[in-house]
Amino acid sequence: MACRITELVLDARDPELLARFWCEVLGYVELERDETSIEIGPPDVGFGGPQPTIVLSQTDEPKAGKLPLHIDVNATDREQDDELERLLAAGARPADIGQTGTESWHVLADPEGNEFCLLRRRVPKV
Repeated sequence: MACRITELVLDARDPELLARFWCEVLGYVELERDETSIEIGPPDVGFGGPQPTIVLSQTDEPKAGKLPLHIDVNATDREQDDELERLLAAGARPADIGQTGTESWHVLADPEGNEFCLLRRRVPKV
């Protein structure tokens, strides 16, 4: 028997802002909300599908340092450079975590400073 990742929980000072950003990046939609969190996920699939949902949970604690876990994304329908332009237009910004400049990926930060990487390989849509 094994487990499967079904949801990722990300603390957020502004869940609305991050929900909009990650919905734009991933093509997700809002699935559910309550007074302290917003869950987003793939349209027409929801919880339990092949891709994990993301729960953006309200916190007043500021981000302190590098997160021990980060998200990697790959483009599904365009080359890496074109996807980088799209992500920057959506509100991502370049992040410096000590890269050498020879990496095949781009390190970015979402609007609250959470690092994530745009990898080179294009993957099929799920």
